[in-house]
Amino acid sequence: MLIKLPTDKTVSETAADLKAAVQSNHFGVMQVHNLKETMAKKGVDFPRECLIFEVCQPQQAKKVLDQNMSISTALPCRISIYEEGGKTMLATLKPTTLLAMFNTPQLEGVAQEVEDTIVKIMKEAASEIS
Repeated sequence: MLIKLPTDKTVSETAADLKAAVQSNHFGVMQVHNLKETMAKKGVDFPRECLIFEVCQPQQAKKVLDQNMSISTALPCRISIYEEGGKTMLATLKPTTLLAMFNTPQLEGVAQEVEDTIVKIMKEAASEIS
């Protein structure tokens, strides 16, 4: 259900490379949530870095929403970058697993395409060759 990739890059280096990989794979970054900053604004001390990227490919989103609007509750796709055990991690929930919860087998192909692209994006961001 969860896809995780480690990288030796810092969170900020990974974030910059993730933005580039998202664009080069014809997705867009809709929003970036900085958990550390958001928690601090709420008076909560959260010392670890965690950035949550909301990413979307509008044509793919339209395909699934045309079939079932309740899938909007699982959109957009999210990719997190965070520190864990001295490493920077990229993680996402599998779109195929999420879509399976909506009982729409006709969309399995779309979910697999999105998942394959998100994995490719994450691998590009984690790679030492940018």
